[in-house]
Amino acid sequence: MKKILLPLIIVLGATAFFSIFIVKEINQAIVLQFGDPKRIISSPGINFKIPFIQNVVFLDKRILNLDAPPEEVIASDQKRLIVDAFARFQIVDPLKFYISVGNERVARSRLSTIINSRIRSVLGTQRLQTLLSADRTNQMALIQDGVNNEAEKFGIKIVDVRIKRADLPPANSEAIYRRMQTEREREAKEFRAKGAEMAITITSTADKEVTVILAEAEKQSQIMKGEGDGQRNKIFADAFGKDPEFFAFYRAMQAYEKALIGGETSLILSPDSEFFKFFGNIKAKLD
Repeated sequence: MKKILLPLIIVLGATAFFSIFIVKEINQAIVLQFGDPKRIISSPGINFKIPFIQNVVFLDKRILNLDAPPEEVIASDQKRLIVDAFARFQIVDPLKFYISVGNERVARSRLSTIINSRIRSVLGTQRLQTLLSADRTNQMALIQDGVNNEAEKFGIKIVDVRIKRADLPPANSEAIYRRMQTEREREAKEFRAKGAEMAITITSTADKEVTVILAEAEKQSQIMKGEGDGQRNKIFADAFGKDPEFFAFYRAMQAYEKALIGGETSLILSPDSEFFKFFGNIKAKLD
């Protein structure tokens, strides 16, 4: 009896094990019988299937991310742009999804192709300036609607399509950078030239003002000097008028001081010279 009961328990356990499956909250399931869909289970919980005859395919019912490969787009003004986009999608019809694409890998590949095609068709009708402006939101809405129309065939709903980056091709970027650098260098030269011109203007103005100030100062000094000389001469004249003999004597003493004191210069003068008139009768003393 025990020999029969133990294999029976093993068979029943294996049957129960292969008959029960659990659908998680993040999943939805399709029960297949020899590849033919029999049931679609969207609610989480414990479920049963016929062992060895039926199998279960689980599909994610969360919102999934799709990172499409970068695509080169030519705008309507013939400007090239590298567009890197991403999308978010959800499997809303598991049976249609399974029949049309089978699994997520194939679905992602098909969606990437559709998204890039739609991006080229929509953005290709717009100018580059439009793609870089706030109007790009409207263009993305058109892209999402177009992709949704195609994705419905796969039982997929596109929740959102966005552009992560929109860059110029490397060759164009380098040309633009060079043009920007040339423009900045040109502006720098203009600023330097204007600065040099202003410096020359300021320097010449300052030199002119210095010249005027110096001339005015020289004029004032000459006037003051002339006035001083006039006052001095007036004083000398007044003094000379009061005592001409003393004034002549004083001037003679100054002349003697300058001519006879110091130096190695020799003077040869006649004893009768007017220069020696205040020395008395030099001739008589010599005799």
